[in-house]
Amino acid sequence: MSGGQLLIYGANGYTGRLVIREALEKGLRPILSGRNAVELDALGAEHGLQVRVAALDDDRALDGVLAGCGVVIHCAGPFSRTARPMAEACMRTGTHYLDITGEISVFEGMAALSKEAAAKGVMLMPGAGFDVVPSDCLAAFLKEQLPTATTLTLAFVGGSGLSRGTATTMTENIAEGGAVRRGGKIVRVPSAWRERDIDFGDKVRHTVTIPWGDVSTAWHSTRIPDIEVYTGVPRSTARAMKMTRYLGWLLATAPVQRWLKARIRSGAPGPSDAQRSTAQSRLWGEVRDAEGRVVQARLLAPDGYTLTARTAVAAAQKVLAGTFKPGFQTPSRAFGSGFILEIPGCTREIVPVVERSA
Repeated sequence: MSGGQLLIYGANGYTGRLVIREALEKGLRPILSGRNAVELDALGAEHGLQVRVAALDDDRALDGVLAGCGVVIHCAGPFSRTARPMAEACMRTGTHYLDITGEISVFEGMAALSKEAAAKGVMLMPGAGFDVVPSDCLAAFLKEQLPTATTLTLAFVGGSGLSRGTATTMTENIAEGGAVRRGGKIVRVPSAWRERDIDFGDKVRHTVTIPWGDVSTAWHSTRIPDIEVYTGVPRSTARAMKMTRYLGWLLATAPVQRWLKARIRSGAPGPSDAQRSTAQSRLWGEVRDAEGRVVQARLLAPDGYTLTARTAVAAAQKVLAGTFKPGFQTPSRAFGSGFILEIPGCTREIVPVVERSA
């Protein structure tokens, strides 16, 4: 099963609009979809594109929206609420599923649907954006360099700010703390559970553990049992993250959530084109095995939102051309660890590791 059209659901959101622009630059004519008819009609008129409107809780309308489509790029979060209904519609209609989530629960939920999707010849590949294409491909590359690896550490820094959607998802998850993988199992840990100084190539930065999507996906890609993901933050931010261990219950209450989300809505939709054009993302990874062998690598990439649009559209192009694997997939399992190097602006290097004497 291949061919068909590309559908972008949540096309009127901040990232959805970036995906539209990227798709048009690549010669695609996507169908625009979502639940806001007014905004979608304006977008469709602006770009001369077909529009199909449906809410995610209307199965019949959603199936009609997906009719004739080979793949959907699902951009409407929070994905903890929106991913399942779209994935189920994709399995009903034989449409391949891509999204741009970074939520561990969504990855694990899609993995649980793998057998059902495979039986219907449908690929479910969440995390087709900055979460988690570059880090997943880096993890797979490191495992190729050290097949005996038993621990994986990933880290990233950079970017140009947050979109409203990303900020809203983070706000909703603020009380959940962190997560790592131990012995192949996902384990909840406190916020900013561990701290580490990491050399990203331009300089050494302070980082803390976060519950990034690779805690889920890197296991499916590499089968490395122990996984941690870090991000660069000022030490003051690390201290604030630790405070949520004690105040998380308050931040999760309905009045505080309403106040935080109102502040998010009052801000800009996301980084401007100028901000994104000058920003870069830097990723670092390390694998170790039981014999003490170590391999490190770094990856330089564009701003996260720019990269999300590029990787999501590149993945959709591959699927439409017939390159896909039915069932739940990670980016590296679907397209190989070199997929990220096909994206303009991405480079990778192995970092020489100087072993310290005992």
